[in-house]
Amino acid sequence: MTTIRAMADAAARSLLELGDLDGRRALVAGGAGHIGRVACEALSELGARVAVVDLAGPAKGVELAVECDLADAAAAHDALGHVVEGLGGLDILVHCAALVGSSELEGWAEPFERQTVEAWQRALDVNLTSAFVLVHAGREELARSGSGAVILFGSTYGLVGPDFSLYDGTAMANPTAYGASKGGVLQLVRYLATTLAPAVRVNAISPGGVERGQPEQFQERYRARTPLRRMAREEDLKGAVAYLASDLSAYVTGHNLVVDGGWTVW
Repeated sequence: MTTIRAMADAAARSLLELGDLDGRRALVAGGAGHIGRVACEALSELGARVAVVDLAGPAKGVELAVECDLADAAAAHDALGHVVEGLGGLDILVHCAALVGSSELEGWAEPFERQTVEAWQRALDVNLTSAFVLVHAGREELARSGSGAVILFGSTYGLVGPDFSLYDGTAMANPTAYGASKGGVLQLVRYLATTLAPAVRVNAISPGGVERGQPEQFQERYRARTPLRRMAREEDLKGAVAYLASDLSAYVTGHNLVVDGGWTVW
């Protein structure tokens, strides 16, 4: 028994080795956005070769950028193929593309009675359906890699309902489809974690509110009901991405890593 334990200890990799992504190939959907850029930085800093799929222009420091409207399922499928061809395979897939509360879309960031089916559908297409499309299209490459990892971005609003008192007196809104789509993402993670196992791990990151110049009264209210007494910064998500993308989490799948300063503990 002692000999077996000693052999296991001798074979254990260091934290630096477990976190090393040298040579691994990563796709970040939504990589030109605020959180997407941080995800790209985290993966690149650990040695991964990074490709971005986004409607916006190319992101800095990535090897490949594919312009794509992720609401278009066929275009998203083709974009996955371009990335696999360009990188020579796929080890990591991160999906953080989303329509959020501040997105400019008619019938979206409005009171419930003015929200539209068209806005609802586009949100589901971007936030949820495109994640399904990309993972479905990339499943064989991810399985073939030997270290396949999928990270989908949920939200605290996929876990709890909105507190509309936060928004009083501001032009901000909390569209119905945002929380519904993020709840769907979390269930998709659970489904994929069992379906793609054991070859591919599938996990989620659910951020809390990220400070981006919101009205001061909103920020004050948000901080007041958050145990860590601040809103998130994009940097707070780098460690979560690094952990779930690498062998630091080699025995973790189906998990939702909530990065919200304690918001959802109440």
